[in-house]
Amino acid sequence: MTDTPRIHLGTALRRDADAHAEGTLDHLTYEQGGEEQRLSFAEPAPYEIDVNPLGGGEMYLQGEFSPTLVMECARCLRDVPVPLELRLGTLLRYDPAVTLPHLEEAESGEDVLVFGDPDLDLSAYLAETALLAAPLSVLHAPDCLGLCQVCGHDLNEGPCEHSARVPVEEIDDLLGIPEGTVHAKQNPFAGLRDLKLPGDDE
Repeated sequence: MTDTPRIHLGTALRRDADAHAEGTLDHLTYEQGGEEQRLSFAEPAPYEIDVNPLGGGEMYLQGEFSPTLVMECARCLRDVPVPLELRLGTLLRYDPAVTLPHLEEAESGEDVLVFGDPDLDLSAYLAETALLAAPLSVLHAPDCLGLCQVCGHDLNEGPCEHSARVPVEEIDDLLGIPEGTVHAKQNPFAGLRDLKLPGDDE
């Protein structure tokens, strides 16, 4: 298992030779907004990458990456493993003035991964690819009952002592966003509609 997904491109830059890298990862560490971020996986995530030179310091990266992300259930917050099968493909451009690899838009409108160190760290690229492919929202089970919004009890494990009832949330098929999170209490006036008061028959 490798700590950092790296591919060595020195020979590719000097001799227009192909480059290859493969391994497995249990996490990715990358920088975002000036802070170090960590993306952990439920099981070792295999990757395999090939880079083919195109000339003039440009190359094409392609390969596969199969991480299993750990996300929270949108209703009860349990951990949910989310396996992904990702096909990789992006242009690369070598620029010795660049300190950190980053994506930028080329004139053609395609994203280009620009790098300055021939020992290319792909952590940020793989992390961004995985996060963009992940669903916005997941459920640990289709009939998940969620949490009591009074005490936080997991209703999948049985009812709590409150008279309040939490409606099962619906998941928007287009956006993947849980709806119906309002905590609906029992109506204290239920049953009074049929009660006759003095003078009602007059």
